[in-house]
Amino acid sequence: MNELFSNRISSVPPSFIREILKVAVDPQIISFAGGLPNRDLFPVEALQKATNDIFNDDGKDILQYTGTEGYLPLREMIAADYKRKGIDVQVDEILITNGSQQGLDLLGKVLINEGDEVLIEEPGYLGAIQAFEVYLAKFNSVAVGQEGMDIPALKEALIGSKAKLMYTVPNFQNPSGISYTNENRQAVADCLRETTTLLIEDNPYGDLRFAGEEKTSFKSLLPEQTILLGSFSKIVVPSFRLGWIVAPKVLMEKLVIAKQAGDLHSNYFCQRVLHRFLLDNDLQAHIKKIIHVYGKQKLVMENAIKRCFPEQVTYLNPEGGMFLWVTLPDSLAAMDVFDKAIEQKVAFVPGDPFYVTKRGMNTLRLNFSSVDPEVIEEGITRLGKVLHDLLDK
Repeated sequence: MNELFSNRISSVPPSFIREILKVAVDPQIISFAGGLPNRDLFPVEALQKATNDIFNDDGKDILQYTGTEGYLPLREMIAADYKRKGIDVQVDEILITNGSQQGLDLLGKVLINEGDEVLIEEPGYLGAIQAFEVYLAKFNSVAVGQEGMDIPALKEALIGSKAKLMYTVPNFQNPSGISYTNENRQAVADCLRETTTLLIEDNPYGDLRFAGEEKTSFKSLLPEQTILLGSFSKIVVPSFRLGWIVAPKVLMEKLVIAKQAGDLHSNYFCQRVLHRFLLDNDLQAHIKKIIHVYGKQKLVMENAIKRCFPEQVTYLNPEGGMFLWVTLPDSLAAMDVFDKAIEQKVAFVPGDPFYVTKRGMNTLRLNFSSVDPEVIEEGITRLGKVLHDLLDK
């Protein structure tokens, strides 16, 4: 049967995180693996009311096909939110997508030929690696640290480079949780300004800030070369699968054609429900509620780590988002720890899938947003015991 499959799909492995989530279905397993929002914060009643209202007001119209670009009033709301943040985005630069993940797929489809170079953070978002692998991209990884991207390494990577894209998550990066400083963002923009490389600023977690100050968008620093990706999954609900892409008009024309070929348009009904919800509710107040809860959950996880993990284990302290990035002693590979942790009914994501070529990494990602405080305490206690047992051998 293998001869039936395209070269494109044959070379792409399944998502490691999705495979872990299958294991974590066991109700006895405490899972820190998925990047899942806290379902207790979903605005169920408000969305139910929005659904009833649009049925009452617009009836059959909400069940029809619509334009590929997406519901205009929803796109206008997105543009207005960017304006509130001081970012100049026009409505006709916005395309509604099936989550920001489809934005990555569309960019790959429109821009990447087999063997084309893509610059990517190391460690980097697994979903972006998988999306661009489908189009047989050649990855060139650039390390990120607590200040952001390694500028000397970026300069080195750009020497003689013909990279079409550079993918970044500059706010509460997945998986590390770090945020680029404004100085680092300026340095990155200066490096790219004399190139033809397009910078993708993926920002699914940017509104989930519980410390520090909002940073400058690359769209303000490098307006002609920056593509923005956004999502409602982390600030409203993920099941609607609604996100967006902001791109220059010349690129938008091709993205619209690619989307027409793929699915005609994103779910119109969900767009209408979401728009009505945003019209009738204070989104910023809802986000503040999420931030309050996530900030407490993160603190619970931090304190449990300090109490339960061996002192040789360190972690990065993010100002927002949904993850803690943990570094183990060099003698421990996170994949080996994962196997022992599953035996103790606790799951996390080992670092390996977030690297393009490196394996046997001593890093791992913990999600704190989807787990209640008392469960966090128990899960970190179990994981701490695993780490102590392995280091004491």
